[in-house]
Amino acid sequence: MLVSTLLDGLQSDPGRPRLTWYGDDGERVELSGAVLANWVAKTTNLLVEEYDARPGTNVGVDLPVHWRTVTWALAAWRVGATVVVAPDGATPGAGGVPDLDVVVTHAPGRWAGTPADLVVVSLPALARRYDGELPPGAMDAASAVMTYADQIIYAPEPEADRAALTDLATDAVVGHAELVPEGGAGSRMLVDGRGAVGEVLREALRAWAGGGSVVLTSPATAAALDADSDRLDRLVAMEKVAAR
Repeated sequence: MLVSTLLDGLQSDPGRPRLTWYGDDGERVELSGAVLANWVAKTTNLLVEEYDARPGTNVGVDLPVHWRTVTWALAAWRVGATVVVAPDGATPGAGGVPDLDVVVTHAPGRWAGTPADLVVVSLPALARRYDGELPPGAMDAASAVMTYADQIIYAPEPEADRAALTDLATDAVVGHAELVPEGGAGSRMLVDGRGAVGEVLREALRAWAGGGSVVLTSPATAAALDADSDRLDRLVAMEKVAAR
């Protein structure tokens, strides 16, 4: 199953929660199938219109586990690009990071001087612009994404034999044809955000492929839940989690 087919399936029940994020400091963000598809469409349009993203484009995703990381990865896969996830803090020339065409990051300072186009992402849910100094030529995703159309205008079709995910943290390379793992039983899955970014993304894909939904925690929230079984039980009950 390609990501384009997966996204169509997420919209079959547009009001159903598909991605619920528990961040630090009590932040909770819930995206229905329709809202998740809307974010992906806007981001897809940005990648195509601004950067001509297509099969063969390398998109570096320098973001932690986060709901915004999910939308950027889905958009890159929708246009057939390769998502490159590097070990935390790695930059071109370090850790085997290949040449990148676009870098999506929350830490633009460590990409100073890169020849890649730079997109700066603000992680707080209510951010409307990047709260810091943007490098010359960098795009502020918080303000830019919302200006794009809610439906995908044009997106190249992925090529099944090209790499979809290059995860330098785990040395995994996954093609578009194998990107979406075989789905589960349509359950609501709790996904621990302490895993490697690439692995967490594929866990989300697996849940959606089976018609399910995802409750995703930040690493700090996952650790706090581990230390407080009562809090974990309350979250499981409130979110109707069936698998963890």
